Amino acid sequence: MTQTPRLLAAVDMGSNSFRLMIGRVDETPTASGPASQIFQVDALREPVRLAAGLTPDKYLDQPARRRGIDALRRFGDRLRDFSPEHVRAVATNTLRVARNAPEFLIEAEHALGFPIEVIAGREEARLIYLGASHDAPACQGNRLVVDIGGGSTEFIIGSGYQSKLMESLYIGCVSHSRQFFPSGNVDEYAMKQAELAARREIQVLVRQYRAAGWQQAVGSSGTARALAELIELNGMNDNPAEHGITREGLERLKRALVKAENANRVKLAGLKADRIPVLPGGLSIMLGVFAELDIERMDVTDGALRLGVLYDLLGRSHHEDMRTVTVDQFMRRYAVDRAQAERVGAAARELLAQFPDPPPNERRDDNLALLGWAASLHEIGMSISHGGYHKHSAYIATHADMPGFSKTDQARLATLLLGHAGKLGKLSGSGKFLDWRMLFSLRLAFVLCRRRSDAKLPDIRVSQRSDALDEGFEVRLPKVWIDANPLVEYSLAQEADEWQRIGKRYKVVYV
Repeated sequence: MTQTPRLLAAVDMGSNSFRLMIGRVDETPTASGPASQIFQVDALREPVRLAAGLTPDKYLDQPARRRGIDALRRFGDRLRDFSPEHVRAVATNTLRVARNAPEFLIEAEHALGFPIEVIAGREEARLIYLGASHDAPACQGNRLVVDIGGGSTEFIIGSGYQSKLMESLYIGCVSHSRQFFPSGNVDEYAMKQAELAARREIQVLVRQYRAAGWQQAVGSSGTARALAELIELNGMNDNPAEHGITREGLERLKRALVKAENANRVKLAGLKADRIPVLPGGLSIMLGVFAELDIERMDVTDGALRLGVLYDLLGRSHHEDMRTVTVDQFMRRYAVDRAQAERVGAAARELLAQFPDPPPNERRDDNLALLGWAASLHEIGMSISHGGYHKHSAYIATHADMPGFSKTDQARLATLLLGHAGKLGKLSGSGKFLDWRMLFSLRLAFVLCRRRSDAKLPDIRVSQRSDALDEGFEVRLPKVWIDANPLVEYSLAQEADEWQRIGKRYKVVYV
């Protein structure tokens, strides 16, 4: 049985702020078995304003990059004693759209000391709901969660801890403030235009979300919490004892900003200096949310993306990995031959396990899991066409919504699916997403299991040579078995030729 980790850490690289949350895992006995809860024991927040450094042609400027690296270096110092399995770092909208994100991420991972995953908008929404649902007041029926971030806003409807509808829109408090309120200037016209722009974006989901309905509306994380604090501390709700965000409270806050004519001149109790530059944008988006979804009142929770990341990480340690659920759903959707997928997966994992462990900052268990998922999904492209099916499999893995998978996960998975068969030259541009040992193991397993038979495989030994003069792999098989399987012998000779074409040795030894 897997031991529950005592401490877990989540790094949330948002478009406005970078946050680190460390949580203690407590298990409570219940009638249905132990239940796990996460309690915050430490947190750090850095107002990096990454989105503010995004140039018109979508490049992160040097000051924003430096602010981000400096913050991550401090986070890395706090996480120095954590093992990689207990830390997950995720990046959101700005690093989804920045053209130089790959270069920044190389430096960022070095500063933090842990891998960083750029997650898709709907995956961000799923994690936000997971965090908010663990922290928000109890609710019978559906719950609407809205999270206004620096570069995007997520809308989720769910029940209990399970999300049902998820959407991510490219409107955020940083981008909206830069577009409509340059230098912090606020007037009636600018506020109206900002509200209308937000409402136009939100209209795409209104019909579907209203049809689903909800019994509770919740705003999560920074913008919602900041708005609620300003409204409450300055007595802007009709009922001074009421908590959360109300429609009348938002209108009074808007009037206060317009009267001040500039966000830097507004005098409000509880207004923090780092929140001033993004206040008008966040307020105008929230006004659009209330108007389009016809909301009168919204609860607020601190639980958001980082708490959701912690619970998702905890689920992985308890073998409740959402990625496994997603893979199973894809296997059913694309009518995968499960017996063959299991044969290939078992052989590939056994081969990979023979290689030395990867560097400490990589996750060996994650590599084995990813290889197993690649084996499970390697034939999904056959639902489109048998010819070149591996290309179709890779396309699906690249572009489909895959809950639980980061964009990096999907890129690595797609690379394995593309490379498991056919020529290797097509992988020349795969870069950081290609692990040659994983690909070698998957390709060899594919060759060994080609007969789709449950016949037991012999003892097969593999090894890797990696030096300046001799880089490649060696496979050792029993001669008596290979004599009885001439198709395997022929396929291995083809494999050796293919690896040689890309400059890697592939030696087959029969013993």
